[in-house]
This record gives sequence, C-alpha cells and structure tokens, in this order.
Amino acid sequence: MRIVALAGGIGGARFLRGLKDVVAPGDEITVIGNTGDDIHLFGLKVCPDLDTVMYTLGGGIHEEQGWGRAEESFAVKAELAAYGVGPSWFGLGDKDFATHIVRTQMLGAGYPLSAVTEALCDRWQPGVRLLPMSDDRVETHVKITDAEGTRAVHFQEYWVRLHAAVPAEAIIPVGADTAKPAPGVLEAIAAADVILFPPSNPVVSIGTILAVPGIRAAVAAAAAPVVGLSPIIGGAPVRGMADKVLAAVGVEASAAAVALHYGAELIDGWLVDQADAASVAEVTAAGITCRAVPLLMSDPAATAAMARAALELAEQVRA
Repeated sequence: MRIVALAGGIGGARFLRGLKDVVAPGDEITVIGNTGDDIHLFGLKVCPDLDTVMYTLGGGIHEEQGWGRAEESFAVKAELAAYGVGPSWFGLGDKDFATHIVRTQMLGAGYPLSAVTEALCDRWQPGVRLLPMSDDRVETHVKITDAEGTRAVHFQEYWVRLHAAVPAEAIIPVGADTAKPAPGVLEAIAAADVILFPPSNPVVSIGTILAVPGIRAAVAAAAAPVVGLSPIIGGAPVRGMADKVLAAVGVEASAAAVALHYGAELIDGWLVDQADAASVAEVTAAGITCRAVPLLMSDPAATAAMARAALELAEQVRA
C-alpha cells in the first residue's frame, strides 16, 4: 500500500510515528512536509517542520518539547547573545545548528531543497520518504496590528516570539502562488492508495501545502480516499494555537468547522474525537464520512490506534 501524508511539525510527526507502527511490511509512506514555516536565521536556512518529522521518526527528537534535538546544549546561542546578535527569541541548539549548516551549504552549492532533505534523511533513516512541498521559497506571514502598527510578521515570530497574543488578521503564504511542487510530490499523490491529513494545523501547515499550485487539485483528483483527523478537540486545539489562525480565515475552532473548511471536494473521510461525537451528523450531512474515535496522542499505543482508525476509515470510504 502506498500512503501519502501531508504534514506539519509536532502533531504530524507524532501521528506519522504511530502510522509507521501499524502499516504492513512493504507499505510505502511518503510525507509531503510543510515548508511555509521555514526561516533564515544567522545566515542559515532553518526548516522546522521538515526537521521535526526527520528527528521524530529518526529517533533524535526532544520528546518533551516535541521539537529540537534530544540532549541538546546551547553554547552557540549563548555566544551569539554575548555578541548581541539576535534574534534571541528563536532557540537553536548546538546539534540543531549542524543540520542547518549542512542544509545551507548544500543549497549554496546548488542542490534543491528536495535533494538536501533526502541527503539529511540518509543519516536519520526516518523510514518514510520525506519530500518538501516545494523547492521554491515559501514563507507564511501573519498580518497583525499591535503597538508598532499594522504589519506582517513571519509566522515564526508570531508563534514563537509573540505567542499569538495578538489577533491574526490574515495569513499570507508568501511565494506560494508562484511556487512549484517539489519533484515527486504530484506523482506520489497520483499513485497513492490512501491520502492522509494528520492532525496538523489546517491553516499554516496543511493549508500552506495545499496553497502550492497543483497540490490541492492533485489531492482533489486523486483516486485514493482522502482521510483527515481533527486537530480540534472539544472546541480547542490539542496543541499550539490553531484557533488563532483559524479565526484569521473565518473558521470556527471546532472539529466540524475544520472538516467543512477542507470540504467534501477535498476529503472523503474525517475522524473526530469522542468528545465531538455530536458533530458527526453535521460532517456527514456535508458529504464527508465521519467517525468519532479517541484522538489524543497520549502514548504510542493511542497514536497507533488513531492511525489504524484512519486507515480503516479509508477502506470504508473506498468500499
């Protein structure tokens, strides 16, 4: 079976680890990773979501944080601060710096991001084929109004430095409209037996991937069933501040509203948590097959059960 998953960072990576636990030997998983969170810091190209997937599936992630390297140190960050070099709000660890140095060197030598990602994965052996959504530069920016006036800031600044404390007025995937899907992305979608939307942020993770011309159309036209898992449980995001960016695009922070945001033209099946079982009828009425199952990734067994439920729903939709 050929499985394609569109994924952001922490939530997507943890779901993919559960998915790996339940697929049969010989099944192939291709992950199309969000690069809208990418940022240039200290002269280096940083790809937070790609690295989180790579580290998580490769066994190098800081488990408690869900991002960054395990057993990390921050000597370089401290030295940069001593020189007065910022930004201080984005913490890169010493081991993590090495990944970004290698990536930046390879990009500077003319290799596309997809080839660089493949080379980095040669070390980590994540057990999936990890593809960036595009080799072209795409950055998600957020329009806000604060004491400095109305302005657009990089998503990382909004999320990490400002902690989404001010309302997001608009989400702008800068460069997405002229970007091209990375090599292998459209081919993987067309050849898939199942397409999954993990419980990643529907606006700035999966939404940004779908904003690259050709990807949304490919998913909508795919013969494979498309199944998503709600990142919202009981009216609140499981992790992070997805409700802030959902409000910016006029979508209520509810399991049903996110399903309707994707729409029946894009997804065939939708899993909601048991806490949102009352929304099953609303989603079903919109033409999307919906089931209520436990969706908290509280431990590896629970995460594996979520992945299994997604694959079972895909089979039901296919039938």
